[in-house]
Amino acid sequence: MSRVEDLWERLVRAALRGRAPGGGLYRQPETGLAANVPSSLGNKDIDDILRAADEIQDEDPNIARILCEHAYSLAQNLDPNSEGRGVLQFKTGLMSVIKQKLAKKEAGGIDRTQDIARLREFYKLYRQKNNVDRLREEEMELRQSGVFSGNLGELERKTVKRKRVLATLRVIGNVLGQLTKDVSAEEAQSLIPEELKRVIESDAAMAEDTLPYNIIPLDAPSLTNPITSFPEVQAAVSSLKYFRGLPKLPGTFAPPPSRSLDIFDFLQYTFGFQKDSVSNQREQVVHLLANEQSRLRIPEDPEPILDEAAVQRVFLKSLDNYIKWCNYLGILPVWSNLEAVSKEKMLLFVSLYFLIWGEAANVRFLPECLCYIFHNMGKELEEVLRQQVAQPAKSCISGSDVSFLDQVIHPLYEVISMEAVNNENGRAPHSAWRNYDDFNEFFWSLSCFDLRWPWNLTSKFFLKPTPRSKNVLKSGGGKRCGKTSFVEHRTFLHLYHSFHRLWIFLFVMFQGLTIIAFNHGNINSKTIREVLSVGPTYFVMKFFESILDIVMMYGAYATSRHLAVTRIFLRFLCYALLSVFVCFLYVKALEDKSNNDNTSVVYKIYVIVLLIYAGAKFFLSVLLHIPACHRVSDRCNSWPLVGWMTWMHQEHYYVGRGMYERASDFLKYMIFWLVVLGCKFSFAYFLLASINPLADPTRFLVNLRIDQYSWHDIVSKNNHNAFTVLSLWAPVLAIYLMDLQVFYTIVSAILGFLMGARDRLGEIRSLDAVQQLFEKFPAAFMNTLHIPLPQRESVQSSGSGQVVEKKKTDAAQFAPFWNEIIRNLREEDYIDDLELELLQMPKNSRSLALVQWPLFLLASKIFLAKDIAVESKETKDSQEMLWERISRDDDYMKYAVEECFYSIKFILTEILDDEGNNEGKKWVARIYEDIQGSIANKSILVDLQLDKLPLVIQKVTALLGILKKDQTPDLEAGAVKAILDLYDVMRIDVLSINMRDNYETWNMLAKARTEGRLFQKLKWPKEAELKAQVSRLYSLLTIKDSAANIPKNLEARRRLQFFTNSLFMEMPVAKPVREMLSFSVFTPYYSEIVLYSMSELLKKNEDGITTLFYLQKIYPDEWKNFLARIGRDESTSELELGDNPNHILELRFWASYRGQTLARTVRGMMYYRKALMLQAYLERMSAGDVESGIVGNETADVQGFELSPEARAQADLKFTYVVTCQIYGKQKEEQKPEAANIALLMQRNEALRVAYIDEVESLKEGRVHTEYFSKLVKADINGKDKEIYSIKLPGNPKIGEGKPENQNHAVVFTRGNAVQTIDMNQDNYFEEALKMRNLLEEFNCDHGLRHPTILGVREHVFTGSVSSLASFMSNQESSFVTLGQRVLANPLKVRMHYGHPDVFDRVFHITRGGISKASRVINISEDIFSGFNTTLRQGNVTHHEYIQVGKGRDVGLNQIAVFEGKVAGGNGEQVLSRDVYRLGQLFDFFRMLSFYFTTVGYYFCTMLTVLTVYAFLYGRVYLALSGVGEAVQTRADILGNKALTAALNAQFLFQIGIFTALPMILCFILEQGFLRAMVSFVTMQFQLSTVYFTFSLGTRTHYFGRTILHGGARYQATGRGFVVRHIKFSENYRLYSRSHFVKGLEIALLLVVYLSYGYNEGGALAYILLTVSSWFLAISWLFAPYLFNPSGFEWQKTVEDFRDWTNWLLYRGGIGVKGQESWEAWWDEELSHMRTFSGRVMETILSLRFFIFQYGIVYKLNVQGDNTSLTVYGFSWIVFAVLIVLFKVFTFSQKISVNFQLVLRFVQGLAFLLAVAGVSVAVAMTSLSISDIFACILAFLPTGWGILSIACAWKPVVKKMGLWKSIRSIARLYDAAMGIIIFIPIAFSSWFPFASTFQTRLMFNQAFSRGLEISLILAGNNPNTGI
Repeated sequence: MSRVEDLWERLVRAALRGRAPGGGLYRQPETGLAANVPSSLGNKDIDDILRAADEIQDEDPNIARILCEHAYSLAQNLDPNSEGRGVLQFKTGLMSVIKQKLAKKEAGGIDRTQDIARLREFYKLYRQKNNVDRLREEEMELRQSGVFSGNLGELERKTVKRKRVLATLRVIGNVLGQLTKDVSAEEAQSLIPEELKRVIESDAAMAEDTLPYNIIPLDAPSLTNPITSFPEVQAAVSSLKYFRGLPKLPGTFAPPPSRSLDIFDFLQYTFGFQKDSVSNQREQVVHLLANEQSRLRIPEDPEPILDEAAVQRVFLKSLDNYIKWCNYLGILPVWSNLEAVSKEKMLLFVSLYFLIWGEAANVRFLPECLCYIFHNMGKELEEVLRQQVAQPAKSCISGSDVSFLDQVIHPLYEVISMEAVNNENGRAPHSAWRNYDDFNEFFWSLSCFDLRWPWNLTSKFFLKPTPRSKNVLKSGGGKRCGKTSFVEHRTFLHLYHSFHRLWIFLFVMFQGLTIIAFNHGNINSKTIREVLSVGPTYFVMKFFESILDIVMMYGAYATSRHLAVTRIFLRFLCYALLSVFVCFLYVKALEDKSNNDNTSVVYKIYVIVLLIYAGAKFFLSVLLHIPACHRVSDRCNSWPLVGWMTWMHQEHYYVGRGMYERASDFLKYMIFWLVVLGCKFSFAYFLLASINPLADPTRFLVNLRIDQYSWHDIVSKNNHNAFTVLSLWAPVLAIYLMDLQVFYTIVSAILGFLMGARDRLGEIRSLDAVQQLFEKFPAAFMNTLHIPLPQRESVQSSGSGQVVEKKKTDAAQFAPFWNEIIRNLREEDYIDDLELELLQMPKNSRSLALVQWPLFLLASKIFLAKDIAVESKETKDSQEMLWERISRDDDYMKYAVEECFYSIKFILTEILDDEGNNEGKKWVARIYEDIQGSIANKSILVDLQLDKLPLVIQKVTALLGILKKDQTPDLEAGAVKAILDLYDVMRIDVLSINMRDNYETWNMLAKARTEGRLFQKLKWPKEAELKAQVSRLYSLLTIKDSAANIPKNLEARRRLQFFTNSLFMEMPVAKPVREMLSFSVFTPYYSEIVLYSMSELLKKNEDGITTLFYLQKIYPDEWKNFLARIGRDESTSELELGDNPNHILELRFWASYRGQTLARTVRGMMYYRKALMLQAYLERMSAGDVESGIVGNETADVQGFELSPEARAQADLKFTYVVTCQIYGKQKEEQKPEAANIALLMQRNEALRVAYIDEVESLKEGRVHTEYFSKLVKADINGKDKEIYSIKLPGNPKIGEGKPENQNHAVVFTRGNAVQTIDMNQDNYFEEALKMRNLLEEFNCDHGLRHPTILGVREHVFTGSVSSLASFMSNQESSFVTLGQRVLANPLKVRMHYGHPDVFDRVFHITRGGISKASRVINISEDIFSGFNTTLRQGNVTHHEYIQVGKGRDVGLNQIAVFEGKVAGGNGEQVLSRDVYRLGQLFDFFRMLSFYFTTVGYYFCTMLTVLTVYAFLYGRVYLALSGVGEAVQTRADILGNKALTAALNAQFLFQIGIFTALPMILCFILEQGFLRAMVSFVTMQFQLSTVYFTFSLGTRTHYFGRTILHGGARYQATGRGFVVRHIKFSENYRLYSRSHFVKGLEIALLLVVYLSYGYNEGGALAYILLTVSSWFLAISWLFAPYLFNPSGFEWQKTVEDFRDWTNWLLYRGGIGVKGQESWEAWWDEELSHMRTFSGRVMETILSLRFFIFQYGIVYKLNVQGDNTSLTVYGFSWIVFAVLIVLFKVFTFSQKISVNFQLVLRFVQGLAFLLAVAGVSVAVAMTSLSISDIFACILAFLPTGWGILSIACAWKPVVKKMGLWKSIRSIARLYDAAMGIIIFIPIAFSSWFPFASTFQTRLMFNQAFSRGLEISLILAGNNPNTGI
């Protein structure tokens, strides 16, 4: 029975813990009874009590029972009806455990009246058993003795034990106190005497550091955390204390007993801020103040006081945006005079602002709204201070409560969330609802004060919108408040609206160049007069822009500022009048010219008007955009005329003011663009089929008369061949608009390459370079990454005699850092133990007067030197020649010889102890004096027998081999014998000197040797330093193999090369850790993989491949290193590791560190803390710190620096890591493995903080009520979550885009001056973390007119080695994040934030809306908007390449395509955004060009590239089908017009591939060297990278265009796993059908039509040359997904794919069926993006192009002869209708025809026979030929698709007409046909086995070159033989 009870209790415990019972092989060890208390109970005490019960369960189950019962009673009191979510289950489970404990007791029951006494006695017993009084003393003794004495583990153990014991005692003490409240006072006094109470209180005080806190224990001062002893922290804390001017708080408001009242308590009482929010912001302000103070100076007073300068800096930085807002609106801030504001007042205002910000939730996205709130609350605060009476603020009073959240934030949140609901999850038009920007921009005008204070909730601003109409054809909504300042209408016209200056410039230049070309390049008065026609063009285009201003503002007039609306209409009126006036003048001028009036007055007036306008515009541009003129501009603005002109010229916003750069910067990017534009216009005018070459052919075509057309001509007659001219010029115009992107790419790539070379990138790009330059690394390290050392400077300045001393000093300082880098490489399994030994650097202590270098530099050098020495004896070289040969080619051989020489002397001197007579030491001294004398006399070859050197080395090696081991009598005797042997060899064999000069010494030694007492007493090496020297010298004398290829691992090499290269790059001087800027790292996480489980690692795919097997083959060396690290044999399999749970856990981490997991990211980011601890620790040592126990300048072992309390505290003050795991609370409740893994990461990383959103459900009045809390947790000493802060939110925080909302809720928990944004697919490296403090100093460096606000950081894409596709993606990404961003930051000054690991100025950004934007859909590319926002708010974005962060990218084609589609869709949304509009309007012209071509312009030009192909091919098809092409070509041949022939035959698809690849090539050359770069590039070509890049061109074009037309952009989870699985045909078809296959087939169809009907006098060769690139484009789009599909050409898989595809195609689907299961469901999903009326109209217009095929081809049929009447076309429609009827007959619904199957089959058979008979008769009796039949198919297929596309666009209408099922049947037929066309070549290729082999080699070539077994991976170690 007892076993059953035990099992039951175990089951219940497991349920409470949220873990399954049992302990499988791969489970986490069970950790006890403590449960996750339901968050709805909201009580931390219950969890603490249960943890204590778990702790003492084994010691006294009865006490555990008492605690459990008390926890149950607490839960019952909090929620008696169990209404909260999970409460009932929790209480039921807890009661079950209690009952089981009762059942175990002996019969007779339990007397609960004795519970207090039992608890009291247990308290005493537990305290005595654990010797609490002694615990604290032992810990302090250990600390005082120096934690560096080897007791690090013991100290950690003691600390953890003390914390656990005191935490348990505190809980028991609290329970005792609560239980005694239920008895009388007398009884309580007898149960708990006063003495015991004092003990309990004392223990509780000691346990205060076990209370939850984040970084600085403010509410619970820690006795052990040294952070509170830092003077700067003490000064910051004391500065917040209650000051004299604050009213006294009532006695009912009491702070914690551990601290006194402060200004935060006052603000909490006044405004009703939440307690945890106040605690959070108190720590934030203390943190900011302490760090600011440390940068000024470290206070040295006994009671540190904060400098006023530190307070002022924090004040001005934090409230800078508020001050600017007040200035913009022309109102006074809360303070009337800033200079009169006291230090205390400044702190009060800063604290108030941060409290408002900390509790604002989603309102944090509205920075100016926060300014408004602060402004009004500040006034309330001033009033309270004036009255000197503490009372709640009126704005926050709600009945009897005071709540800032409920009264101030909740009304705002409610209206924002209602508007967000109205966006219908992103499906509604942007113009139909207000986003975050609309709400915020309301506060950019004085009308915001109409909202009054407290809020006037009847204001229109707070109007909640009514739900929109569900009618898809209606776009209108219900009653709502309009948008503010800007409306995001969905139209391509935004591109013109935002960048009208670019388009006007391009079109005006095109017009001018064309006119010059038509005038044969002659510049005369006629040409000038015609060129001046650009004037009307300019004004008409400006007029069009003013029309767009009016149209685009529709929907925002009611809420916009009247001045802004007035400006729009005034501009419209001005440009309307100017357009009419200028056009009239020009026309009149032309008329005068035709009347031969050369001195026309009108013409002169026209020129004067243009000059006046141009002068005024130039003047305004200079004033607004040239930096030097801004002071003048500010003065001139006060003049009415100039002010009016500038207002008309450029709209004024709160953002975007002062967006100008320094004159030198302006000059640099202006010159850059002048070069680009010069290249562009030269190319456009002179080269290929551009403007000048087309002038004569155009003139010929305009004058050409064509009388005969192949078809019934409607549009071509009597219009001077306009369509022919259009077909000729359309591709040219498209290229003209697009090629500027190409020239930008070329020039920026060259400039980026030169800048990278200037910055010394890629100087160290091989191991050979690392080894050759290694001796320069210590000095370079000291100059860059180490803080300046005064003693080093003094050595440096004392002359050349101290060079060695300086080198040794540098090496000693460099060694700990280098060794830690190498140790981390070993921990990461990139190197093995031997490589670890070879790569580590000696400490370079004072024992040897030379620099000791790592063994990998010196390995085998002794043997080479020995051989040279022996040879020199034979060749009779001189001593100089011998030394010159040793040191000529390799300095490290010289260093090895010198070190060996001096090390032997040092070791022998140390170990020889001849009982005080020093005979041994004298022998050593004599030998060395003689050798050095020989060297000085240059007679070493005479005095020493160098041919005996091998014998000497042998004897020394034998001695060292013995000394390496632990001392034993036998070994001691062996060592003596070895030294005697060495003595004999040296005296007899080696030395040839005259011993008479030192007769006494040698005689003494000989006598001692004869008597047998020489060397008999040895001092065995026991000191660590001596042992290390012995071991090192032994290795130096025994390693015969060269270490030139150490390390072998490519990743280890890359990292060491980059790190050492960066030491020579320019970077700011490092500040000491204590003075550096503080920073946070911030990682958003949703539900991605945290840590691979064993089941995931061992799960087999369809080929029998497991992820672990794949990793073992991809990283074989790292797998062996891992096994060695955990002490296993390299042949050990993963299953054999199951006998050790720790090894299984290590295996899971090993695999996870090679994927894109959260575990990898956390490990990488925690290197920052590790680096800071090492730096802080060594800085304290070099300063002679008391803790270190050593004097400065001495070098000590840094082992255990991570356990130094001071180093940890210093690192924690400077670095915080917050992972915002949005649904962690839900994952815990649902017992997801992700939650357990996140908890495990917190246990392994004590500084890791996890923020999440907790949903608490409870029943109120019979309805489920959900409350949301933002929580921050860390791991406690028991490894469980410890809640630090819990801040209530006004509602569900996710009302916009998920990622930025996730970041926003948790950003309040970040700390410091900076924050680095890191995605969860990123990594970091210890050696790079060492540079972080240098990078942070960039914030204070000169990078232009303004200090940087975002520091761009270089990335390394670590997924490039997985496959060829991954390498393409990696190379493309690498060239952008290095070379591309280098140029964007400088000189172009338009670098934004691209979702990379950039470092933000934290205070700047959190006071200006945060680090991203969150409005639904429009901000789907949320990261880049932070760059836009920064730039608009006068920020500065820089880029730095001496530091890098790892990043994972997608590795499979489908993943890559989805990612690129997401980015392209995001860019489509950016086109519509107000940020892009304002930047396009407010940048100066050249910076606007940079911005356009590096953001949305890149995607538009990509789309233009594809449109160029369409324009070219449709033009060709028009010429072919109309017959114009043949007529023109014939006429040209007759007239000998070669220019026209060339123009007609030109290849209009300009081959831009090689030019767009230029950045990648130059990036390769810079960082790999020319030869390796060329090899890499050629390899990529053989791997068909061009096919991939062409394919991605289609991806970007499709999603960018579709998003602007229809919307539908959404976040795509691309997946970050290892892609080695075969993708099914149907899956590829679903993903690429509309984006690539349809367009690819359309291009192929155009090419076939042109081949069939076009005229080419050059024949097949001319056709091939003309269309080869178009065919390549079509084939790439059709077959790339299958070409890059693993096992894409395996016959078995091909068969399976076809079966799967047909099943998918024919499955009808139904409700709830997904697109991957049924074609019908997928088709409906594909059409879901067409929702707007304008989108349907545009889709219809675009679909009309498909009807040209039928119209043209029917006139080419043999059956119609020369008839070109419309009757032929009409008859073709009758035939088409017959085909549709036949199709309906054959696809008649079986469900409907179930009752007359026989009749249906008869009709179908008859119809088939009649159709065949009809076609046969037509062929036999008429001119209809077989080719005509195929031609008809060619004609009708596009027509059917066009009808289908239009029907899909108008789906609601077609459904109402009852035709939808027919349309769906036709669509299925088309998809089936397209699938077959694509599938046939794949099936054909699959017949040939070599195709699959070739494809595998193609995809995994890089892996093959590294000796990987991809073929084994694809075949599987357990091959699927069942197919």
